[in-house]
Amino acid sequence: MTRYLLLFLLLLGLGACKPSKEKLSEQITAMENRLFSPDAQGLSQASVDSLIASYESYASRFPDDPGTPDYLFKAAGIAMNTGNGARAIELYDRLMAGYAAHPKAELALFFKGYVQENLMKNLEQAKETYLLFIEKFPGNEFADDARASIDNLGKTPEQMIREFEAKRMADSAAMAEKK
Repeated sequence: MTRYLLLFLLLLGLGACKPSKEKLSEQITAMENRLFSPDAQGLSQASVDSLIASYESYASRFPDDPGTPDYLFKAAGIAMNTGNGARAIELYDRLMAGYAAHPKAELALFFKGYVQENLMKNLEQAKETYLLFIEKFPGNEFADDARASIDNLGKTPEQMIREFEAKRMADSAAMAEKK
C-alpha cells in the first residue's frame, strides 16, 4: 500500500513540475518578445535554441492544440534563418507529418525546398521538393516561386541577371516586330 502511495506522490510531483499549457505559452511569448524586441542586442545562439526547444516542448506536450502547427512553423523558420538547415527540415517535416491539413503545411513544403537549395546546397533534393510542392499545391501563391527556383537552381546571381536581360531584349525585339 505504501509503495502505491509513494508512486502516486512521485507521479503527482513530476506532473506538478511541468508547466501548464497557458504558462508554457506565456513563457514562449516572453521569450519571443525578448528575442525580437527592437531593443534586443542581437540573437544569441543560446536564446534561439531555447526558444526552438520551447516550441518543440509545447508541440510534444500539446499536439492537439490549434497553436501547435504555428509554433512548429515558427521554430522551423527560426532554425532556417539562423542557418540550421538540418533542424529546419526536421521541423518542417514534423509539421507536414502531423498537421498535413493545416495551411502552414503547404508553406512548410515550399520552405523545405528553399532550405535544401540555399542552406544544404542539395539542388537535386530541392528540385524534387519544389516539384512536389507544385504538384500538390498548384494554386498556392508560392507555386510560381517554386517554378522560378527550379529554373534558377545552381545559377549565380550574375547568370540570372544576364538571362533576364537577354529575355527582356528578346521580348522588346518581338514587340518592335509586331508594330
